[in-house]
Amino acid sequence: MKHFINLKDIPSKDLRKIITDAKKRKILRKKLNILEVDKGAPLKGKLLIQMFEKSSLRTRLSFYLAIKQLGGSTLTLRPDELHLSKGAESIEDTAKILSNFGNAFMLRTDSDKKLEEFKKYLSIPIINGLSPSSHATQVLSDIFTVEEIKKKPISKLDISWIGDANNVLNSLIAASIKFSFRLNIGCPKNYQPDKKILHYINKNHNKISIYGNAIKAAAGADVIFSDKVISMNDKVNKIKKLNHFKKFKIDKKLMKHAKKDCIFLHCLPRGKEVDEKVFSSKQSKVWKQAINRVHVQKSILLYCFGKLR
Repeated sequence: MKHFINLKDIPSKDLRKIITDAKKRKILRKKLNILEVDKGAPLKGKLLIQMFEKSSLRTRLSFYLAIKQLGGSTLTLRPDELHLSKGAESIEDTAKILSNFGNAFMLRTDSDKKLEEFKKYLSIPIINGLSPSSHATQVLSDIFTVEEIKKKPISKLDISWIGDANNVLNSLIAASIKFSFRLNIGCPKNYQPDKKILHYINKNHNKISIYGNAIKAAAGADVIFSDKVISMNDKVNKIKKLNHFKKFKIDKKLMKHAKKDCIFLHCLPRGKEVDEKVFSSKQSKVWKQAINRVHVQKSILLYCFGKLR
């Protein structure tokens, strides 16, 4: 049994195995309809229990399809209907019930501490569907998408992030260290990664640079990533924050500083951080990026069950 919480805690060779498996599985599904089961139904009889404490569209859909295509089933719990949310039942007791009824637990949460507590008491794998410090499933899928489009290992590419320092960037930083690719980060000075992340970067002899200038961060990029500047439950002065990011908007002018064949990726939902002309351009691969999550989620599930080929 293996958990999937943070990329930094998973060996590089295992992350590469997940991507390799996802590539094979995507090819094998070319002639199958969306709910047809993969050959061999490797997770037949398995139940994935999901719980979302924060809004979800892509993560919810992709895990639902992932377990279905592997031959298993899924059950989604509403946190407001559980005794746990009302303080009437502990995480320990909830975890023991989940372990007896299901085979894996996927949690999207507003608390990293809660993830760790569940991990402590569960006897089944736990997958992080998003937490304040990490969005590991998203970023691993993004690496899959980059390599599929660019047809080369991500270690041979220059990657740029333009935007806020958030959970997606944290996972992209971990991915840069695990997969050894160059990562240039562009964000306003007051919105750069915190000291804990900077210490992690410095400790791991990386290829990561941080700029308070969007043009410098985008220069020569093969891929430009971004995310919504105003995140879910962001308790800030939104007008003031958007003002600070005015010079970090991804528009055609900024894209010209990247390589001619640079692609644009965004985990969605989008906001004012990207111009419509970029978002709807041929360089934008956001829809392929979204559907690819199904393929990678499947291989993450197989990894957690110890069934990677």
